[in-house]
Amino acid sequence: MLDLIKIRRDLHQIPEIGMEEVETQKYLLKVIHEIIANKAFIELKTWETGILVLLHGSQATKTIGWRTDIDGLPVEEQTGLPFASKNGRMHACGHDIHMTTALGLLEVLGQTQPKENLLFLFQPAEENVAGGKQMYDGNAFGDWLPDEFYGLHVRPELKVGDIATNTHTLFAGTCEVELTFKGKGGHAAFPHNANDALVAAAYFVTQVQTIVSRNVDPLGSAVVTFGQMHAGTTNNIIAETAFLHGTIRALTLDVLEAVKERLETIAKGVAGSFNQEVEIKLTQGGYLPVENNPQLAHELMTFFENETAEVNLIDIEPAMTGEDFGYLLSKIPGVMFWLGIDSPAPLHSNKMTPDEKVLDFAVSNIAKFLKIKTED
Repeated sequence: MLDLIKIRRDLHQIPEIGMEEVETQKYLLKVIHEIIANKAFIELKTWETGILVLLHGSQATKTIGWRTDIDGLPVEEQTGLPFASKNGRMHACGHDIHMTTALGLLEVLGQTQPKENLLFLFQPAEENVAGGKQMYDGNAFGDWLPDEFYGLHVRPELKVGDIATNTHTLFAGTCEVELTFKGKGGHAAFPHNANDALVAAAYFVTQVQTIVSRNVDPLGSAVVTFGQMHAGTTNNIIAETAFLHGTIRALTLDVLEAVKERLETIAKGVAGSFNQEVEIKLTQGGYLPVENNPQLAHELMTFFENETAEVNLIDIEPAMTGEDFGYLLSKIPGVMFWLGIDSPAPLHSNKMTPDEKVLDFAVSNIAKFLKIKTED
């Protein structure tokens, strides 16, 4: 049997940014080859830094997919753990737990040939460039495309034993926003001879707050956040340009599109009022809302609630977190769920520390669900 804790700790030490997961892929392939050795019904292929493993069913009429993401974040780890990453990256979103769980599931379910096909997808670049969309659009699946897709995401504030999902939208769709206001630089003592881009950007940041409060249905949900601003070079020079970097999040595509449109209108209006130019870049890509298929989600929730005594099933409200699994679920019916890991620090924190007891729990209980799906 695999030593899941060792695998998780090994992976935790080598986090890599999306589409750069070379060492991660190498480690995963080593373990996968050990699992599938001498099993003629299992086939493997790679795409860039991603991996696809297919268990060919004995009487296959469909393909069930299990997806895990494999990339890390540009976060300097501060956990103090003996197996902490030292490369300036960190699995601060729990993808090391995701990968280890997937390897454990592959080991358990790969012991015997299933009736239906079972695909394991180890997907790169969830955090930065929507690897799921890239793989789908690049025909990485070929004729291995699943008929149903399942996946999980760890959630720090839930306890080990908690599985949480719903029969509708689980995560928001997201859109990255980059804006550059372009004015005219000059001496701080002569503002009338310049055109201050910093002031224009400040007005924009203030005005854009009205989108959620005055342009979005109060019963809808949206977030507009600008977390980065760069303008100017020193205290006595008026800024010629001002750069803003932010995010839009919404639970439906209709609301997301409406917010994007309104943001553009405000940006152009502010620029015009200051007699400036503005460059606007909106990048949504594959980060669509994660919309669970109602029927499949009901089946999964019923199974975990009634058939697995270890699981505390929670019917949970949507969260404004983003996930590129939303793109795959827009093409293929499926379900994503939260997995409790009981960490005192939140997702993306440099101190995020999952309780490793979750590994045995996750593999044991999810394997039961996938076995039912592939043997019916």
